[in-house]
Amino acid sequence: MKTPVRLGAFGLGLAALFGGAYAVAANVVPDSAVDQRLEDTDTEHDMDMGTETDMEDHGGHEADPVRGLSIEQDGYVLSEVAAPAEAGADGVLSFGITAPDGEPLKQYTESHEKDLHLIVVRADGAEFRHVHPEFDGETWSLPWSWNQPGTYRVFADFVPGDTGEELDVTLTRTVEVAGDYTPRAENPVTRTASVDGFDVTLTGDLAAGTTTELTVEVAKDGAPVTALEPYLGAWGHLVALREGDLGYLHVHPEGDEPEPGTTSGPQIVFATAAPTEGRYLLYLDFQVDGQVHTAPFVLDTDGTEPAGDATGEEPHGHDADEPSHDDN
Repeated sequence: MKTPVRLGAFGLGLAALFGGAYAVAANVVPDSAVDQRLEDTDTEHDMDMGTETDMEDHGGHEADPVRGLSIEQDGYVLSEVAAPAEAGADGVLSFGITAPDGEPLKQYTESHEKDLHLIVVRADGAEFRHVHPEFDGETWSLPWSWNQPGTYRVFADFVPGDTGEELDVTLTRTVEVAGDYTPRAENPVTRTASVDGFDVTLTGDLAAGTTTELTVEVAKDGAPVTALEPYLGAWGHLVALREGDLGYLHVHPEGDEPEPGTTSGPQIVFATAAPTEGRYLLYLDFQVDGQVHTAPFVLDTDGTEPAGDATGEEPHGHDADEPSHDDN
């Protein structure tokens, strides 16, 4: 239920409650006293709940709604996901999306240079991939194999092209991959990652209900990397998932869209807002020399600094194309 609807329902409840109280109290309390009490109650409610105007006056920004928790959003439905049943088997991952009219969705609006972004991650936060399947007019598909068994979440992130307005939609399904595996016991807070010879550091804090800036800095062999290339219309892409339910957060890259053929670095800045207190899994995609790399991080909303991985090891990223897939 959206906030305005929730507040409206709450207000109706108050009206019913105090309307009944008014009828009883009218015989023993002066009308003026009852009216004053109702006004005082409304004022207290506004102070407790806050209003959109109050938040704007104080410079606050509500977090974007959490997406990616359901197979359906705004009438759009993600079909069952077909994929290899076991780890190590080559095959195809495919799915379809149904529009509110019950027919296959055929029109998409390009977002970050693609009509659809596919995010796949194991339930414990491991085995993250951000890829882009092909569309044949009804079905999305790409060659696929699983590195490890486990329970996976598949996210389809897209903007429908049949609405006449920009509507961000993220749908999800769970896929079970047979085989024995040991899930990660925990995802300790970490602000550094080593991936393919690059050292990536994240600074800034997440805060629940308000927008903050996160900055990542890329280095190699101790020197700042200034050869970052545009990737999908930005200097980098950051996906954030809420630990526990893998709720999908919308993260906004800051700055102007880079021109093709230009380079930048070593820093990339993002703006995001955590919807609730808790721990969040973040995955940065960046490109150097035509190769996309992924660096993982873990942050708490209270700004807790990492106390060290229980294993004594830092998490390692990976190439976005590993294993090799056609990422068109």
